[in-house]
Amino acid sequence: MSEDVAISLKNVSKCFQSYAHPVDRLKEILLPNKSKTSQFWALRDIDLEIEKGQTVGIVGRNGSGKSTLLQIIARTLTPTTGEVVVRGRVSALLELGSGFNPEFTGRQNVFFNARLLGLTQQEIEDKFDEIAAFADIGNFIEQPVKTYSSGMFVRLAFAVAVNVEPEILIVDEALAVGDIVFQHRCMRRMRSLMDSGVTTLFVSHDSGAIKTLCNSAVMIDGGKIYASGTPNDVIIKYMKLVTETELGLVIEEENVDDNTSSRGKREESSLVNTVKPTRRGNRKALIENIKLFNQCGEEADENPIFGFNEQVKLVVELGVYQQLQGCIIGFFVCDKNGNELIGSNTIEENQPIGKLAQGTKLEIEFIFKLPLRPSSYSLTVAGAENYTAMTFDWIDNAIVFQVLPPDTGKRIHALVDIPISVSVLSKSPQINPTILQLG
Repeated sequence: MSEDVAISLKNVSKCFQSYAHPVDRLKEILLPNKSKTSQFWALRDIDLEIEKGQTVGIVGRNGSGKSTLLQIIARTLTPTTGEVVVRGRVSALLELGSGFNPEFTGRQNVFFNARLLGLTQQEIEDKFDEIAAFADIGNFIEQPVKTYSSGMFVRLAFAVAVNVEPEILIVDEALAVGDIVFQHRCMRRMRSLMDSGVTTLFVSHDSGAIKTLCNSAVMIDGGKIYASGTPNDVIIKYMKLVTETELGLVIEEENVDDNTSSRGKREESSLVNTVKPTRRGNRKALIENIKLFNQCGEEADENPIFGFNEQVKLVVELGVYQQLQGCIIGFFVCDKNGNELIGSNTIEENQPIGKLAQGTKLEIEFIFKLPLRPSSYSLTVAGAENYTAMTFDWIDNAIVFQVLPPDTGKRIHALVDIPISVSVLSKSPQINPTILQLG
């Protein structure tokens, strides 16, 4: 195994034994030849290598095996089969409350956990004030943690995890408990650790956090690795799988029945793109065409290039194949990591559509500017009956395009550049000479 690899799992599986009734465990002890157990394989044949300094997002549905995988890497679980190699001090923030004694005070738990992570007594004493300041729970640090709210608990647990100089940091969804201000503080601290070379595994249902923080992502489903790659690609596959599972179908042309065969023809309609679009939805209506026009009214070609802050027009053509009780059409302009930078929909722009009968054809136009940092971007277009309903069609990477630098030579430092008014006020306060006297 290369020295650059921080975590290596080879053919790792984990099986849990379960009993239908508590008494079955006793029966099995007394009658060893008659097994009363049923087996549940939480993980199956996992092969994974993570290089030092990488930040990897782990996604998957509830029960897919994400937490089991992290517990094996954190060495709080032993795999049933396979080999696990972890190089470096691991600091893990797993299930809320794991590793904390509820009878101990916050201070005592800080020292207890830090000692388990390998710090000396003096090292912990040197870091305690920093940990307490980050947690910011006041005098509760001297109270038993069983008196803490969930928010205070996660504050202290995270403060310990990120301030003990970890080489590998594991965070499993715990940050969702903290308040908004603390979540921002945690994200800044995690980014600082990542920038310093700490290998990080991050489980979250927040796709934006995965796409923003991580170098790569892994999707677990049914105890196996379903997909791996860039965060945006994995998130798209994850959302597609969730949609297909909820609908009880796989959206593939060869599986479409005779009653909907015309949909296959409609999906062959042209979508301007340089990357294969990915789509999902319940198919009550389909986005049949997407066009993007520049400020001169010319339709974009296969490799669209727009000027900085250029005004563009997006045209979405919709076909309705089952009656809709309502209709919202919207779009996002996303960066290469899948972060949504510009977007809106017909409801938010005060253009409600309402009910649509089967067979209706609709064309929707959006006009907006591109005040974006010079880079490549993609267009996501979607539609649903209302905000809480399943989307009837959602297309990622519908169009991929470039934005050029401003003609003025101005450097764009943020992702989005908006007009900003700046005033420099010249002041000449009277100086008191006695202040300048030395000695």
